[in-house]
Amino acid sequence: MKKLMMIAAMMLAAVTVSAQEAGQVFLKPMVGATLTNVTKIEGKMKFGEVAGAELGYMLSDNFGLSVGALYTMQGEKGKNNVGDFKLEYVNVPILANCYVAPGFALKAGVQFGFMTKAKNSNVDFKEYCNKTDISIPLGAAYEFGDFVIDARYNFGLSKIVKKDYTDESYKNSVIMLTLGYKIPF
Repeated sequence: MKKLMMIAAMMLAAVTVSAQEAGQVFLKPMVGATLTNVTKIEGKMKFGEVAGAELGYMLSDNFGLSVGALYTMQGEKGKNNVGDFKLEYVNVPILANCYVAPGFALKAGVQFGFMTKAKNSNVDFKEYCNKTDISIPLGAAYEFGDFVIDARYNFGLSKIVKKDYTDESYKNSVIMLTLGYKIPF
């Protein structure tokens, strides 16, 4: 076990960390997975997919901004597969990225979502939903070479269902893990 840990540590030390430079612009295509649920519903977390890209700009060596477009599967699994909520959004995150160590960034910002699908056990209920969603993404990212592992939690602020149809404030709750490739230009 000690040998395995030593080999892993040496491999990690050998990986180069991308340097951040003021004025650097980059494109980061990314893919990954989500674990989501809807607040105020007693179901199970739903596994989904996320894919898209972010465009970033380094304002200084330790601070940058990014904006993206991500297709995200969200929703929740109902108990005993009854009441599964399948929600899909095109999300636009706007993030501040603070590099606290070489290759390691903390992220926070705002995300605007645009609903593309809302189904409950094959019944389309999109007409009863708000078409936009606002959330607060918080997360961290680690860069090794040009690859980036990004983990975020999105706190939903907007109600999913229109006020005309319910007084309940169902909101999105999303954990997201992605792998991206940073392309500087």
